[in-house]
Amino acid sequence: MLANTMNSDQIKGLAAGLLDGKLSMDAFVRQITRPATADLQEAQIDLQRAARCGFPEVVYAEGKSPETLEKILDSLLEHGQHVLATRVSEDQAARLMQRHPSARYNPLGRTLRVAAQPAAKESRWANAGTVAVVAAGTSDLAVAEEAFETARWTGARVTKICDVGVAGPQRLLPHLPAIRVADAVVVVAGMEGALPSVVGGHVACPVIAVPTSVGYGANFGGLAALLGMLNSCAANVTVVNIDAGFKGGYTAGLIAQRAANRDDTDGATDDNDG
Repeated sequence: MLANTMNSDQIKGLAAGLLDGKLSMDAFVRQITRPATADLQEAQIDLQRAARCGFPEVVYAEGKSPETLEKILDSLLEHGQHVLATRVSEDQAARLMQRHPSARYNPLGRTLRVAAQPAAKESRWANAGTVAVVAAGTSDLAVAEEAFETARWTGARVTKICDVGVAGPQRLLPHLPAIRVADAVVVVAGMEGALPSVVGGHVACPVIAVPTSVGYGANFGGLAALLGMLNSCAANVTVVNIDAGFKGGYTAGLIAQRAANRDDTDGATDDNDG
């Protein structure tokens, strides 16, 4: 174990959360006394990721042995951190769920979530905004599910909208009211990757485009969709890597959380101005 290495700004932030009631005394003490790293030999677990970056460390399961995964999850939960593991195989999930019966596994998105017990309420997890996850086609659902589960893990309220690609543009229109109220929108699409531009032209929030490897030969395993999204004429569209549903959901969760915290602060100021 390494010593706690929180800086003064992080400690002040925790103290502010304690004073305004967003952080319990137990959570405050847990954060202040938490070591920087848990040394598991084959893995070094970053226990202060949430304090620095908004959310705890996420586990990439592919290539890890079941024994290593168990150690990592046990360590995170022991230190009161909510767990998200991505690219989890069915065999890995079966073993982990035997050890943690409360775990939620999404076989399509290949994600596994385990809530800390008792549920941790760290300062930056106090408020949740809204995220919409929009999938162009049914073939894009695996990546969309990864984004959906990740955004839910961040605490955001998430709406999932499926099969509204540009081949049938009328399908998107009934969902626009739900999409427009989101703090961030994740749009998952393969083929030519046109849907993020269409959505971007309808909303006043960040649109996170996730290209998928779905498509025929000239799609080049998602490269065509990636380049199309990078060249979007919609100014509010930004792009993550091919099939990176996790990155899309995580970034959307950060945006939603900041929006919710800002709204709470603005509301408090308005009340005080009375």
